[in-house]
Amino acid sequence: MNSRTTLRSAGLALLATLTLTTLPATSATAAAQPASHPASQPNWHGAWAASPQSPTAPFGPNWSTQGFDDQTVRQTVRVTTGGTKARIELTNRYGSTPLHITGATVARTAKGGSVEPGSVRALTFGGGRTSVTVPAGGTLLSDGVPFRTHALESVTVTLYLAGPTGPATFHHFASATSYRASGDHRADESGAAFTETSTSWYYLSGVEVSGGPATAQGHRRDGIVAFGDSITDGVGSTLGADNRYPDELAERLAATGRPRAVLDHGIGGNEVTNDTTWAGEKAVARFKKDVLTEKGVGTVILLEGINDIGGSGPAFPGGPTPEVSVNQLIEGHRTLIRQAHAHGIKVVGATLTPIKGSFYFTPENEAKREAFNEWVRTSGAYDAVVDFDRAVADPADTDRMLPAYDSGDHLHPGDAGYRAMADALDLDEL
Repeated sequence: MNSRTTLRSAGLALLATLTLTTLPATSATAAAQPASHPASQPNWHGAWAASPQSPTAPFGPNWSTQGFDDQTVRQTVRVTTGGTKARIELTNRYGSTPLHITGATVARTAKGGSVEPGSVRALTFGGGRTSVTVPAGGTLLSDGVPFRTHALESVTVTLYLAGPTGPATFHHFASATSYRASGDHRADESGAAFTETSTSWYYLSGVEVSGGPATAQGHRRDGIVAFGDSITDGVGSTLGADNRYPDELAERLAATGRPRAVLDHGIGGNEVTNDTTWAGEKAVARFKKDVLTEKGVGTVILLEGINDIGGSGPAFPGGPTPEVSVNQLIEGHRTLIRQAHAHGIKVVGATLTPIKGSFYFTPENEAKREAFNEWVRTSGAYDAVVDFDRAVADPADTDRMLPAYDSGDHLHPGDAGYRAMADALDLDEL
């Protein structure tokens, strides 16, 4: 790749091919099934994803710690590739009790918490049941529904939770707005009842598609996972604008006329070598859950380690984590590379972006960052390398991010910085 080729920030329109399906008056509970390919529908392909996290509120209140009770949650995501059918993935990975989903719908996204008239479709589970129970620690897929979707369209998924859920598995930094209403409003077209908002996603961890270009040639593995921390998660980008670097990469690919799935598995605050109380399991543990379970993936972009370097400092939320040496960070990356290669996945290694001026910066941390980046560039451990460091650095002071690319905290890029990162990726290498 050429040289054009994270963590505190304090933090599908669908074209339905069928008409609106009336929601049944009653529903049965379906047994949870593993997230796997049904034999009759073998060509599912990831289109959107978010990595689950345990309930926590390090930067102020959110809905994860209390959970939900007789409430409806409406969430909007953007798919990166299209198809003729769609289904969703729900997760209770960090729940301590079974999660009962009373009902769920999918619809074309409109303004705010509203959806386009006539587009609401009921989702079913386990072969046609409208409700489902997800075991504690479990993940499951809905049945597929006929929808024609296109790359870079947004879909609104609505979940009705009739009883108390307890603390909720969620994804903290959505960089998108979710909506909540009291009572059952899963079939509402209007957003009037959705008077509460959050900037996290709850229980929703994936959208898969089938029948489109990505699956027309059978089990084609051209999907891409962006794996990392807050810089992959898009912290510092504009809320609701889909300007994370994986979003910008998906837009570049779509502009070629051959869109591909780009799945964002970043978690703000995540570390390669340490578990944290608020930023997820360490990367070497969660990689097999978040990346290796994705369908149709052939490449992973690996950008992670700045929190291992900076997380031992007192400014780290929840207190410092154990100090990590450059050699420990390198061995963590080698572990991730081995896991990917064992599943036939190509690994693109990324250099760590500048931190000068941020709360992470010390001479010692900068020396670690530079030593690790030199290893990324020269070790030959990866299948390819992208130099995000040089892509966003200030030419006048290469330890610092170019001001035009800086979100303002000197650690996370803003929209222009994330675009520069996506532009630094060589599409031929991917």
